Amino acid sequence: MAKKGAIYERELKGILAGEEKTIKKMSKGMSEEERENYESMIKKPFLVLRAAGSFGIDLIAIRQDYSFPIEVKSSKEKTLRFTQNRGRGQKQAEDIVKECSRAGVIALYAYRLKSYRGDPWRIFTLPMDSGFEGWARYVYDILPKISLTRDSNYIMHWEEGMPLSRFISYLNYEEE
Repeated sequence: MAKKGAIYERELKGILAGEEKTIKKMSKGMSEEERENYESMIKKPFLVLRAAGSFGIDLIAIRQDYSFPIEVKSSKEKTLRFTQNRGRGQKQAEDIVKECSRAGVIALYAYRLKSYRGDPWRIFTLPMDSGFEGWARYVYDILPKISLTRDSNYIMHWEEGMPLSRFISYLNYEEE
């Protein structure tokens, strides 16, 4: 039996891979700007690999200019606490910070709000001290960081994330 979130992993994979069918379906209820940003992925797609079962990363998006490990989360709730499910998400996030810091890689968290009209995806990264340089510094700086509670547990508030359409506009920006 497939895991519950696999449908959203495939959806995000289709968007980032520039699959026209997925992009057209997803962008129906969006503003013109959001739709154009999504459609820009058709011309500048990533190679996207499903990596479920590795060290907690669901997708790996690779392109000549950017590469990201991506953990996909979905919920009908606007707040996701990493301490749910016996803290499995908390441990997973700590492991991702450790491994990505060692490699100097920016890990993304993609949070899909179920039953939302418009762009349902929000993008975050984990707070890290890894001294990113160049484009990686720029991307890391613009991305909202996953919050920490008073007890140093990770928590994501969907409305604090960057809409995927805006993140795509940064990645695919071209000077006129």
